[in-house]
Amino acid sequence: MDQTKITPLNTPLAPAPLNAPLAPAPLNAPLAPTPLASLTAPASQTPTTNTPLGTIDTPIAPQKSTALVPKAAQSLAARVLGNGRSGSRYYGDGRLAHRLPGDGRSRALGTSDETELSKKIIATHESAERGLPVKPVIRTIEVIFHRANVELPGFNQDSRGYSETTEHEKAFYSAASLQDMIELPPRITSAISCEIMSKCSTGVDVHTITLNILHLIKQYNWDSKAVLALSSFAITFGEFRQVVSLYSTNQLAKSVAILKQLPEYLEHAVELRPTLNALFDVIKEIIDVTKKIAEFYDLPRHEYFTTESPELLAAVNHIPTAVYWTIRSIVVSTTQILALTGMGIEYLTEPWELSALAHKLNSIKGHLVEIIDRCVRSIARKKDEEEFVEFDRIIGGTHIDNSMPLRTLFNPKDGQPPLYDGYSKRRVSIDELRRKVVVLFITDLDPELMRGQDFQVLQQLYAEKKANPTKTESKYEIVWVPVVEYWTEDKHRVVFESLRNQMEWYSIYHPTVVPPVAIRYIKQRWNFSKKPMVVVMDVQGRIVHRNAIHMICIWGGQSYPFSTNHEKLLWDQMSWTIDLVADGFDPNLPTWVQEGRHVCLYGGEDMDWIRKFTRVAKDAAREANITLELLYVGKSKPKEKILRNIIDAINKEGLTRTLDWNYIWYFWMRMESMWHSKGQFASSENVKNDPIMLGIIAMLSYGSSEQGWAMISRGFGEMVKGNGEHMFKGLSEHGRWVNREKQIGFVPALDEYLKQVHLDAPHHCTKLILPATGAMPESVSCAECGHLMEKYTMFRCCLE
Repeated sequence: MDQTKITPLNTPLAPAPLNAPLAPAPLNAPLAPTPLASLTAPASQTPTTNTPLGTIDTPIAPQKSTALVPKAAQSLAARVLGNGRSGSRYYGDGRLAHRLPGDGRSRALGTSDETELSKKIIATHESAERGLPVKPVIRTIEVIFHRANVELPGFNQDSRGYSETTEHEKAFYSAASLQDMIELPPRITSAISCEIMSKCSTGVDVHTITLNILHLIKQYNWDSKAVLALSSFAITFGEFRQVVSLYSTNQLAKSVAILKQLPEYLEHAVELRPTLNALFDVIKEIIDVTKKIAEFYDLPRHEYFTTESPELLAAVNHIPTAVYWTIRSIVVSTTQILALTGMGIEYLTEPWELSALAHKLNSIKGHLVEIIDRCVRSIARKKDEEEFVEFDRIIGGTHIDNSMPLRTLFNPKDGQPPLYDGYSKRRVSIDELRRKVVVLFITDLDPELMRGQDFQVLQQLYAEKKANPTKTESKYEIVWVPVVEYWTEDKHRVVFESLRNQMEWYSIYHPTVVPPVAIRYIKQRWNFSKKPMVVVMDVQGRIVHRNAIHMICIWGGQSYPFSTNHEKLLWDQMSWTIDLVADGFDPNLPTWVQEGRHVCLYGGEDMDWIRKFTRVAKDAAREANITLELLYVGKSKPKEKILRNIIDAINKEGLTRTLDWNYIWYFWMRMESMWHSKGQFASSENVKNDPIMLGIIAMLSYGSSEQGWAMISRGFGEMVKGNGEHMFKGLSEHGRWVNREKQIGFVPALDEYLKQVHLDAPHHCTKLILPATGAMPESVSCAECGHLMEKYTMFRCCLE
């Protein structure tokens, strides 16, 4: 009779020293408990082992294939991540499967012990790789553990995070679906099981068994190594579960259970709950680490990383060690099942030791998650760049028509028509815009959008189109494109739909039809930033203008087809005349110009100066016997209340004509648009010799000042301008240049006299305020003296 002493269940197990060698045990010796040191640290010695009768003398290894590159000549990364010689990997039966090759170089692993362990692990790996379809295998393994643990006596499934299998999981994990996807080499899984059982029974330490298993699977890549070892353990555990679950209902299962001494486990099921909980913590971490290793190998590494990529170098250093600890933990977990199925529950490892192992695996998983996250972020960035380049190629190219660029710009996820017809109030497709000039009105999602100046400019343009639908200049469509980078349904939907439903032209059906790459392109290539802009696409899908709002503001419907080339052609036909400055603002202006009358535009916010100036201007005109029409046009960016009071005072006192308030802002907006539009064709060198640019700068300078100013013109050519002080002085001293006036005319004579006034009073203070959006020149010359002006930055808040 066997006199072996049985250790009581509640007797604590003494841990062995870290460097103590494990002596071989006889065949009939019970399995010795595994101390913590052997669970969490590699053994320092490898004892000589005796193979008992009836065990496998030589484990069956996968058939060795000839490596194309000698093992010693390969880099560490090539051996860990794949040699990169092809895009294929081999199944156990020799069939080809997809593999993602990689390459890289190793770097130091920290402590000398870790470095030594890493070298031993890498030494077990062959360069000729085989692979497995790991995903379906892992899914099957998860089913085994998921369905097994819910029926183990004494195990609290809720505390372990496992739940009942849902209906869709049951359908997915059906036997038929799994059978077609999984092909495992049964000799390898059997050899791993035999290696663990035989070596554990002879007292071989866990570290040595782990290295032996790595030698068994040396020709497989690293994710397949972990999956093969886990598959072997899943089979062992699944058989254990099957016997336990059928014990009470199936005579065959009961007989097997009796032979395996399972009734003893069943009697102490409740007492073993802490050990089982700790064991399943280890198993859960094993599965998680294996899934993370497989997840890394599933990444398109060869497409997005080089041999020196830090992401790959980190993986080279970490994944082999992660596989080692995964297999090592599988060995420990298998010994727990052996203890339950024959060796005796007294040989189970203490729960705290298993918890320490689970903690180790959890730490490894954390490093893997970090590596994978870095890879995923890097891949996402590179994919974004590829998508951006492709988007740029399509938007920047020439096509048969504009369908492809528009479908690229508006790409709804649901496949439904991306546009909304504001006139018919229905959802429409891109075909509505085919072979038409498309005016993209790009804005922020601003509740006050329709009160903005840019919207009103486009509204006026659209009114011209509706009034003349058959004209060539009307063959275009406006599409409102609100740019919303982070859409929130509750926050943005009401504002968007309210604005969309008030527009008669087209708009996108929903802001999400504009893909992220398009938003990035709009911001980076077209320089969109809050302020509305108008991008124009011609009938062939070419972007012919990146912001035509200034062109439209100046010329309206004459801007068609809204291209940069047409804009330059319009400027080539222009000259600095009163007709360009004030075109369309007063219905009488064309008649005044045609009749050769003298027209004076003036502005400012100083009411005293306005009274004095209008009086001396009228006196000078009367003395010169000319007809002088005066028109007040205010100033740039005025305070509405102040300007309305000035307009009321001028009208009440009958001083001159005035522009309506609604036209004054448009007058100065149009002047700013001239600055942007003309400025894109002018260099800093030729601005000094460009009368139009000099006139625009002078007008914007006057409009930026609170002081008065005036411009007097006759017909289409003669023009003189000046600040309020000089202009008042010149007109009030009309008698001094009246003789010169008789010789060359009123306007040229006044111009000569003002130049002399400027020389006599050289001191002046001129400022030019420009909007921060759009192109900003490096330097601007003063409209009064021609010197370069100093450049400042101004922030303004003007609440009335």
